[in-house]
Amino acid sequence: MAEKPSIPKGTRDFGPTEMTRRNYIFETIRRHFRRYGYLPIETPAMENLKTLMGKYGEEGDRLIFRILNSGDFLEGANLQEIQTKGSLFAASQFSEKALRYDLTVPFARFVVQHQNEISFPFKRYQIQPVWRADRPQKGRYREFFQCDADVIGSDSLLNEIELIRLMDDVFSDLTIKTTIKINNRKILSGIAEVTGESDRIVEMTVAIDKLDKIGEEAVLNEMREKNISENAIEKIKPLLALKGSPAQQFAQMRNVLSQSQVGLKGIEELEFIFNYFGTTTHQLKTAILELDITLARGLNYYTGAIFEVKSNEGDLKVSITGGGRYDDLTGIFGLKGMSGVGISFGADRIYDVLSSLERFPEDAGESTRLLFVNFGEQESRWVMDLLPILRNAGINCELYPDKSKMTKQMKYADDKKIPYVALVGSSEMEQGKITVKDMRSGEQNSFGQNELIEKLK
Repeated sequence: MAEKPSIPKGTRDFGPTEMTRRNYIFETIRRHFRRYGYLPIETPAMENLKTLMGKYGEEGDRLIFRILNSGDFLEGANLQEIQTKGSLFAASQFSEKALRYDLTVPFARFVVQHQNEISFPFKRYQIQPVWRADRPQKGRYREFFQCDADVIGSDSLLNEIELIRLMDDVFSDLTIKTTIKINNRKILSGIAEVTGESDRIVEMTVAIDKLDKIGEEAVLNEMREKNISENAIEKIKPLLALKGSPAQQFAQMRNVLSQSQVGLKGIEELEFIFNYFGTTTHQLKTAILELDITLARGLNYYTGAIFEVKSNEGDLKVSITGGGRYDDLTGIFGLKGMSGVGISFGADRIYDVLSSLERFPEDAGESTRLLFVNFGEQESRWVMDLLPILRNAGINCELYPDKSKMTKQMKYADDKKIPYVALVGSSEMEQGKITVKDMRSGEQNSFGQNELIEKLK
C-alpha cells in the first residue's frame, strides 16, 4: 500500500490562489522598499552554525534548525562524552551548518564579508524564507518568509523616522490599519540599572515583554522566579502602568531614570522621533504611533529603538512587523562600530490578517485575464496568431487547449477566476472581431483587436 504523502508540521503547500495573493504582498512591500532607496540581496538558506549561535538568546538558540553533517556524522565522535554531556552538546558535534533563523544576522555576516564591495550607509532589502524549530500553532510556522529592510553604517535617527514612514506606507497600501509600537532598549537598560539588576536585564526584559499576553501579576511573578529582588520589582511597577501622552510618559520616566545616563539617552532618542511625528505636516497616513515602555523584543542584539506593528482590526491582532536598532552586530564578525537599524515584515502573518479581513483585491489572484474558447482547429489557428499581439500589449491571455464542451471550458474559466472569455467563430474571423463575455456581469460585446486591447489594458 502506498504511503500517504504529507509535509512536516509547521510548513505549508501554497496553491495558485495563495501564491498570487502572497505575491501581491511581496510586490507591494518590494515596491515600497525600492521607493525608499533599498537595494536587493540574497543569502544562502544555510549558514555556518557558529554564525547563528549566541545571537538570539538562549531561547532563540534552541529554535535553530541544525543540519546533520554529510556522510557518517558519527564518525570520529566520542559517544561516551556525548552521552555524558547531553543532547545540546551532541547536536554541536553532529552539525556544522544550520538553516537561517532570521535575515538580520546573515545580513551582518554579508556586510563584513563584502565590506570592500559596498558603499556605506548601505540600504538593503531581502525577501526570503527563514526557519525556526518552534511549536506550530495558529499564526506561528516553522518555515515562513520575512521581508527585511535595513540601513547600516549610519547612527542617524532620521533612519528610524524613515522606517516608520515606510511601515505606514506599506500598510496603507495593503489597507490594514495598524499601531506602530516603539520603545528603546536603552530605557530598558536604564530600568535595570536604577533597580540594581543590570546583570539580569535579559530576564527582566523577557518578562516585561509578556505584559500584554499574561498580565502584570504574572510578569511580576516571573521576575520573582528569576530572582529579581522585591525592591527592584517595586521600582518597576510604576513603569508598567505609565499613562498619558508620550510627553507625559517621558516626564514620568525621567523621574524614575534620573540617575541613569543610558536611560536618559533612550528617552532623548524617542523624544526626537515623537516630536517629528507630533507636527501636523509630518503625521502618518493611517498608522498610530504608540509609546510602549513594556515592548522589549526578544532578540539580544537590539541596542536602541525597537518597533512592533500590530493590526488594529479583526481577531488576528498579532505582530506583523518588528525591528530595531543594533549598534555593533557586525562587531561579532570583526567589523566594529557599524550601527544599523532595520525592520522585518512577516509576510505569512500579513497574509492571515488580510484573509481574515477579506481585504485582498479582487484581481490579486488573477493570472489569466482573457480566455479564448476552443471551437476547433481553424479557429484555434486564428486565435494563436492573435495571442502574441495581446500578450505584447500586456494582457494575460490563453487559449483552451482542447476542443471540449462549452460547459467544460466555461467551468475552467470559473475555476481560475478568469474575468473575460473570448468567443471566436467563423463569423468573428470574417469580420475581424472578437466576442467577449464579462464573466462577472454576463454582458457580451464584440470588439476589434485594438478596441479589445484598450478595454482590457
